Amino acid sequence: MQLEQNIRKAMQDKEILLMTHIVLGYPSFDANRKIVAQMVENGVDCIEMQIPFSEPMADGPVILKANQDSLAAGTRVADCIEFGREMAATHDIPFLFMTYYNILFKYGEEKFFDDCSKAGIQGLIIPDLPPEMGRDFLQLAKSRQVAPIFIFAPTSTPQRMAYLGKTGDGFIYCVARRGVTGKKSEFGEDFSSYLATCRKSTTLPIAVGFGIQDSEDVAALKGKADIAVIGSQTIRLVDEKGVDAVGPFIAGLRQRPATPQKELR
Repeated sequence: MQLEQNIRKAMQDKEILLMTHIVLGYPSFDANRKIVAQMVENGVDCIEMQIPFSEPMADGPVILKANQDSLAAGTRVADCIEFGREMAATHDIPFLFMTYYNILFKYGEEKFFDDCSKAGIQGLIIPDLPPEMGRDFLQLAKSRQVAPIFIFAPTSTPQRMAYLGKTGDGFIYCVARRGVTGKKSEFGEDFSSYLATCRKSTTLPIAVGFGIQDSEDVAALKGKADIAVIGSQTIRLVDEKGVDAVGPFIAGLRQRPATPQKELR
């Protein structure tokens, strides 16, 4: 699908790609628009846009609050799809939607895929939909050319990883640790072994997220993963310092860390 092709093309020129995460409608769509522009201008290769949901089970407190505040402000699924269409038309990088299956169910799966395809959305991450329960989802994804992106976790068996790796498309999202988003991850021997298993289990590019927060984390993933995913940290930054802090933060993620690089043994 187009998403994997675009990622592999970008991989030819960079040691590691950057993917960022925003919650649509938080703190506002106007702010989202400015944040996306700063991310793209400073080298982000792919952006994951979260359609807010009232019970985002995979997300920690920072993203949970952003979801709830966005919903309280009146964000609708149609608003998110229209924003996605605008971003895909404005910026020459892949845009994805991340949300939970209830959103698709209420909106209508076929209509959702049709609207995503028309908007230029290249992939979907639905953490609470196992492929065994998503036959229609997978058929629609294939026919509409919207990549279904699946998740590896430290608790996944090699057999499960192999199945997900063959079923998904675009890339595989490798969760860096157990738990939810937001808490800083540690990179030790167990993590290195886990990433090696992830790599062996799929031919797709692999992205690593959950707790990736700074240039040291990104540097530690070089040669081990294809994409570093920055999520809660950019939302936290906007909360604390405002939208204008995003650009310099993103620009610094590929700079050499001030402290010695972590080793992935």
